[in-house]
Amino acid sequence: MSAGQIVLYAIAGIFLLIYVRKAILRMLIKQYTPTKLAERIDSGEVVVLDVRDDKERSVSHIQGDIHIPIKELLKNSDRLTRYKHKEIVCYCQTGSRSLIAATRLKKLGFKVANLGGGMGEWNYYYR
Repeated sequence: MSAGQIVLYAIAGIFLLIYVRKAILRMLIKQYTPTKLAERIDSGEVVVLDVRDDKERSVSHIQGDIHIPIKELLKNSDRLTRYKHKEIVCYCQTGSRSLIAATRLKKLGFKVANLGGGMGEWNYYYR
């Protein structure tokens, strides 16, 4: 086996691990569709958390949400303690960063979920 083949297999292995990790996280974290999330928001049963950066948020966001960029989530998680009794639904642009954010919050003892497809999916239905 040549050095080029080894590098190619290593890269393919890394991509496979990333894909498998994401699939496992999706199974462990509840996923909401935009319609189901809208129902839950209307009922007042959830808190919605935007983990995107300021630039992304300036384009659009879900009304009444809380904004904590994912880079600042752990140091600002105390802002969420008053919502421990509610489910916190995280979202980002595509649903990937918010899945990571939900996993981090779950480890801190929060009840969490994720908006599958993120704002891209939400805007398809509600824009």
